[in-house]
Amino acid sequence: MRRCAECAGRRLAFARAREAVEYDEPVRRVVAAWKERGLRRIAVWAAAVVAEEVARPTAACLAWVPGDPDRRLRRGHHAAERLAAELGIVWELPALPLLARAGGSSPQRGKSRRDRRRNVAGAFRPSAPIPSQVVLVDDVYTTGATANAAASALRRGGARHVEVVTFARTICIR
Repeated sequence: MRRCAECAGRRLAFARAREAVEYDEPVRRVVAAWKERGLRRIAVWAAAVVAEEVARPTAACLAWVPGDPDRRLRRGHHAAERLAAELGIVWELPALPLLARAGGSSPQRGKSRRDRRRNVAGAFRPSAPIPSQVVLVDDVYTTGATANAAASALRRGGARHVEVVTFARTICIR
C-alpha cells in the first residue's frame, strides 16, 4: 500500500487512514457549521457519506478521538464522538469510549505540522480495555498528528491493528 506524501517516511501508530471527502473549502464550511455552530444533525449525513465512500472495516469496534472537555462544553457536543456513534449504527459496530484526554492541549488550527505533533504528544490515554483491532474515528484528518497520538494510546493499551476513518482529509500534494 502506498503512503501519501504527508505520511511517507514517518513511523505511524496506525495501519492506514481513509476518508470520505477532501477537506476543501465547501467541506470546511460544512465542518465549521457542524463543530462551531452546533449543527449536530450533520453527523448523520456525514456518517452516511463515510459509509458510502469507505468500505466497512473489519474490527472489533469503533473508538473516537476524545475532544477537549472545555470545547465540548462550549459546543454542547463532540463531532468525532457523534460521527463514531452514527457510523456504529450504519456499520453495526459498537462505538466505545476507549480513550480519554491525558491533559489539555490547545486547538490544532493554525499550527505547523511540527507544532501539531508536539501539541498532542501524550494527550491521550486508554480509558477502557482495548480490543486488538480498532477503528479510530475523527471528523477531519489534516496532518495526522492527532490520529497518530490517539492511535499510539490505543496501541499502548493493547491494540495490535488501528485504522483511522475520517469524514474529511486534507490532501497533501508535494
